[in-house]
Amino acid sequence: MSHKSKSPDIAFRKHDHGRCQRQLLSEARQLCESRKLRLTSRRRQVLEILLASHQPMGAYDILAELNRINPAARIAPPIVYRALDFLMSEGLIHRIESRNAFISCVHPGHQCAAQFLICRDCEQVAELEGSDPALLVEADNLGFAVDHSIVEITGICAQCQKHAG
Repeated sequence: MSHKSKSPDIAFRKHDHGRCQRQLLSEARQLCESRKLRLTSRRRQVLEILLASHQPMGAYDILAELNRINPAARIAPPIVYRALDFLMSEGLIHRIESRNAFISCVHPGHQCAAQFLICRDCEQVAELEGSDPALLVEADNLGFAVDHSIVEITGICAQCQKHAG
């Protein structure tokens, strides 16, 4: 694919991850404020857990982490699913369909088709901004009305290739 993102994803690059987390959390807060929505403490905690790495997490992994952080809270699965539904509906996280897992959005507030590069070795996920125009043109040529588009490309990232020798 020759598409080059204007703001390339950093999952496969060395970067200040703490700064990355703070920036995305700040953008999420601003987005919720501008939409007059509440980023409750539970929703924020779920988002912070997903922001902690560039690897997708399943709902029950998120639940386990929430209960580890707040052992007295005894958080139930529906609470996590409601938080995930809210975060997805506001474009703050994505669902990685092939993994039945979730990952934070590196372009919060942008309404674009989700495209992901997934390393099968380290499980890091890079989000690409934009969509594949050829695919959308072909769908249009066939009279197909696209509602939702997710592209997941699995392979091996440069770092894992380097370590493999």
